[in-house]
Amino acid sequence: MIFLIIILLLPLYAVLIWSYFEPRESLLWGKRWTYKEEPEISESAIRYTKIASLVTIVFITLIIVLSFFI
Repeated sequence: MIFLIIILLLPLYAVLIWSYFEPRESLLWGKRWTYKEEPEISESAIRYTKIASLVTIVFITLIIVLSFFI
């Protein structure tokens, strides 16, 4: 069961790490084609993306660690 949880959460973990290190790219992922020119992303949106990614990474890590003890 724990192995299955880890395998299923690894892609999400990878996307969150990418989103933390490349917030501009992750915000435009799948939406870039709707703009003629490169859109300007606000610093607050970038900060929000980084914080949300970090909090989710910590939460997923806690779920994985706690699943070993249950």
